[in-house]
Amino acid sequence: MGLLQCIIKKTNKQHVFIIIVFISNLSNVAELSRLHAHNQPVKRKKGPAPKMLGNEVCSVCGDKASGFHYNVLSCEGCKGFFRRSVIKDAQYACKNSGKCEMDMYMRRKCQQCRLRKCREAGMLEQCVLSEEQIRLKKMKKQQEEESARASAAPPTPALGAGAPQLAPQQREMIEKLVAMQKQCNKRSFLDRLKVTPWPKNQDPLNREVRQQRFAHFTELAIMSVQEIVDFAKQLPGFLELTREDQIALLKTSTIEIMLLETSRRYNPAIESITFLKDFSYNKEDFAKAGLQFEFINPIFEFSKGMNDLHLDEAEYALLIAINIFSADRPNVQDHDLVERLQQPYVDALHSYIRIKRPTDQLMFPRMLMKLVSLRTLSSVHSEQVFALRLQDKKLPPLLSEIWDVHE
Repeated sequence: MGLLQCIIKKTNKQHVFIIIVFISNLSNVAELSRLHAHNQPVKRKKGPAPKMLGNEVCSVCGDKASGFHYNVLSCEGCKGFFRRSVIKDAQYACKNSGKCEMDMYMRRKCQQCRLRKCREAGMLEQCVLSEEQIRLKKMKKQQEEESARASAAPPTPALGAGAPQLAPQQREMIEKLVAMQKQCNKRSFLDRLKVTPWPKNQDPLNREVRQQRFAHFTELAIMSVQEIVDFAKQLPGFLELTREDQIALLKTSTIEIMLLETSRRYNPAIESITFLKDFSYNKEDFAKAGLQFEFINPIFEFSKGMNDLHLDEAEYALLIAINIFSADRPNVQDHDLVERLQQPYVDALHSYIRIKRPTDQLMFPRMLMKLVSLRTLSSVHSEQVFALRLQDKKLPPLLSEIWDVHE
């Protein structure tokens, strides 16, 4: 099992978060995605996953394997590709009559042969479902049933003595979460002047300009990671977890929370995303920084979908807390404790929505299903990180450690 060590120091009123990671094993990342229409979920076998030596290669493309995914030893890229292909029931075409030899280069050139190789290696479509997905689907079904019963019931007064109310501890918890987020955001806003400026030179062939844009985005990402770490450390119960579990939760939730924070900054009027009040970017700006449209477009689609829900600060803060305390993250040891820590936030979000949106019985499951979409986006992000490596764009050490990039 890989060694995970986290050193958290407290100096004066600041927290310095340093992650030292030596990894020889990456466990299965829990997959949250839609069940394929013609397959049934298979039960996971109990017990630990087979130990890895650290030099295993993907059975599909030969890249470094990160674990057993969908019944096959494979890399993050092939794992995500197989899941998306199953979810979308994708149909691909090969220009070479289905005879391409699959390797790290060809996997991005021929999708049909890559999918064929995934199946030949033993990947199972019915495995594209996690226990967490099942739980969320059950919750959504229960909410739909409650909504149906409420529609059939005689009308009752909308407000009055019997109107739902937040418990005092829930109200206090929500107020603290919102205050914590504002405090973390304020620190980043004060640090914004330290970020490498966005270049005024628009020459797309200028190497120095491209590197400056990339540095600008990675520095914003580092500030976002620091915000998330500060916020997590203030969540009741988080510091009660072992250092290993703290690291396991942060490593896999960070990119999803960054995408949640990105979505709340989306401006549909100009189709741009604004960071720290001063920096606004459209799709072309992201592309100029070296990101691919295969990653950019899903980010903007997700942001638009979240914007359509019109969530407030409390709902975003609760969603982020729920996301952090996800017991199905890889390498988490004390699943029961993480679930117990998550439950008050789930209950508070449910109660808050019932009060704020009494006529929308489906808002709660709709919001939870957004967390499912984040898992898919997280996998797309893994492929984007790999593509950046192919472009010789080196990530800063903190981002490399958080996102398990092995140079």
